[in-house]
Amino acid sequence: MPTAQRVGFYFFSHPPQFLPLPVKSLILTQVHPILFHIGSLLIPSYGAVTALGVLVALVLAQRAARIVRVDAGKVWNLCILSLLAALAATRLLLVAANWSVLRSHPAWVLGLGMVHHPLLACAGAIAGAGCAAWYARHSKLPFRATADALAPPLAAGLAFEQLGAFAAGSGYGIDAAPSLGWAVIYTNPLAAIWSGTPLGVPLHPVQAYAALAFFALAVLLWVWLPLERRRGDVAGLWLMGAGVAIYMTEIWRDWTGRELSGRGSFLHGVPLGGFIDGPQIASVFLVLAGALTLRESNNVLREHKGVPGPDARVDTQPTHASENRGAK
Repeated sequence: MPTAQRVGFYFFSHPPQFLPLPVKSLILTQVHPILFHIGSLLIPSYGAVTALGVLVALVLAQRAARIVRVDAGKVWNLCILSLLAALAATRLLLVAANWSVLRSHPAWVLGLGMVHHPLLACAGAIAGAGCAAWYARHSKLPFRATADALAPPLAAGLAFEQLGAFAAGSGYGIDAAPSLGWAVIYTNPLAAIWSGTPLGVPLHPVQAYAALAFFALAVLLWVWLPLERRRGDVAGLWLMGAGVAIYMTEIWRDWTGRELSGRGSFLHGVPLGGFIDGPQIASVFLVLAGALTLRESNNVLREHKGVPGPDARVDTQPTHASENRGAK
């Protein structure tokens, strides 16, 4: 009796490919989706590395909150609530998308944690950001300073998440040339079953590219944080840096199974089709949001110093006192 390898869930990539294993031009012959197992209990590499990244981000957030002189306890609560909101949003979206399948096979709900897709990341980001904004307002946290404190931990957490994806084969790269010395080849069938990763094919380690970019961004933001600056600058730099990192690394990422309509494109059938995908579109908005944040920070600093900004209106009409003096 045939068994389903992919349990019918949506948001999967193309079916796994089993090809002969090349022996040249690779830096890793094996990348393990399973970190270790205890009996029949499997500990996925993606979940373990991502959980480590969450812990690192929480520790960094506490230290960053003290640097910008924000209540560290409230920042901790904000992070925990945002994480729970993001997890709930992604799981609810998966359940809704696969409701007809889960009704027939309720036990398959345990496998939802193995599904990764940019749409899920977008839903989690929106839910987490919305929850963070609500809690910051409810707790009367200074918005700009809190955003500055969260920027370096977010970059570090994303770097760990991409390392976990690299180990699991999730969000894999495009085919690499046989002569590429740092190509990665996945051989574990679980990578194909869980993420649709092609086996035995040299691929660009795009997850490693993204991890290096986010690590570099985290270091830059951490160094910049205690320096004399305008409130909101670090958050603006994070938005712009993350947008650039996502856009550039998506060039080497395989889009198959990541589009919302049609093959190879987020916008199938429009002029941009085939040239830009969903994460790249989101990255453009991140860069624009970062630019607006930096611009607003500049205006706030000018107002604080009493200097009119570029959009400030200068009143050229004479005051009543000057008119009276002129009459005398």
